[in-house]
Amino acid sequence: MEIKRIKTTLRTVPDTNIIIAAQSKNPKSPNREYYECWLNHEFELLYSEDTMFEYALKLNALGMPETDIREFILEISKLGIQIQIEFFHLRVYPEDFDDVAFVLCAENGNATHLISYDKHILDLKYRHKFDFKICKIIEFLQELRN
Repeated sequence: MEIKRIKTTLRTVPDTNIIIAAQSKNPKSPNREYYECWLNHEFELLYSEDTMFEYALKLNALGMPETDIREFILEISKLGIQIQIEFFHLRVYPEDFDDVAFVLCAENGNATHLISYDKHILDLKYRHKFDFKICKIIEFLQELRN
């Protein structure tokens, strides 16, 4: 049995848009690079029951075959770290209710990064100082490379 060794202390929560875009077959896609770096154990991917539900829901809405969704969810559950949401209060909530799950996962999981393209999530960094960085994928990848 191979033991996974994380190469950094980075702990990430990707929102649904990052997960969806990571399915790109384009090898130059930053989202694909994120996914490949994760598979290479260069950082940790945190998820909760609610974020996993969001991933499955959105992938299904985009028409991804159910078997592919199951395989993807299984891969995340095997290689990622499940976070139990123990506290539900946030000082600031995103305007889009669907985004709350990702902020709660980052907060409860001591994430270093919440990665998103979503305006509602990105705007949070101007409204409140969290213990994790809210950023776009390119910012995260630049930090990872350094």
